[in-house]
Amino acid sequence: MSKIKTTTTITNNPWQSLSAFTDARIALGRAGTSLPTHALLDFQLSHAQAIDAVKAELDTENILSGLNALRYEGQALKILEVESQAGHRQQYLQRPDLGRRLSESDTYTLQQHRREQGYDLAVVIADGLSATAVNQHAVAFVSALVRELSEAECKWAIAPVCLAKQSRVALGDDIAHALRARMVLMVIGERPGLSSPDSVGLYFTWQPQPGCDDAKRNCISNVRPKGLDIKSAAKRCHYLMQEAFTKRLSGVALKDRSDDALLTASAQSDIFLLTNND
Repeated sequence: MSKIKTTTTITNNPWQSLSAFTDARIALGRAGTSLPTHALLDFQLSHAQAIDAVKAELDTENILSGLNALRYEGQALKILEVESQAGHRQQYLQRPDLGRRLSESDTYTLQQHRREQGYDLAVVIADGLSATAVNQHAVAFVSALVRELSEAECKWAIAPVCLAKQSRVALGDDIAHALRARMVLMVIGERPGLSSPDSVGLYFTWQPQPGCDDAKRNCISNVRPKGLDIKSAAKRCHYLMQEAFTKRLSGVALKDRSDDALLTASAQSDIFLLTNND
């Protein structure tokens, strides 16, 4: 009996080997004039995951449990739950302006937690456009950041950590203003891409005020296991916030020279080792 000869109907792309180095959809091949079935199904799955991330809700119970286990200067972090003026998720998506303003009742609540000398830093954990990302990575990031702050010589006066629902980045300005904080750090879910529904963004602002211009903010993006890892993000964020505090500015006027600092430290280490070897 003669063997039946089988042939593949998929025409591979010569760049296919490069796909091992990126999550981007490149070199998918083709079947006739269309995508191969597996590539199409993978796209549909990623699209569904992105939609789910946008519609997801904060897992407040697990986040609060994780935050309650953290200590800074021997003290547990005080945690408050707040909401924007967007009453529900659909309104939040349709009215970005409401997601930027703190509700009146929560504004009053935060004002009761002010202190006369103010705070150095207000940390806000916000759902943004991917509560999925925040549910997965926010506690790990805050834990790593608290570790960085604890090991630093300069100690920060940290305001109560706020867990914010239906939040846009600018909501942090209202929160920091209500708490009388000199700097705000937003740990917020980023708009999901088709390969990154779990990406967290870090936005910090020096002297935040309601209506603050976006040019006064700094952003560290794509914080996730397949992007910028948690530990590296915490180190970079701490370095930049220290620079902002020292120079009394943030945004476009503050340049990210954290890589230069690492290179300098590495060079000094090499010199030290050479000197000792002599």
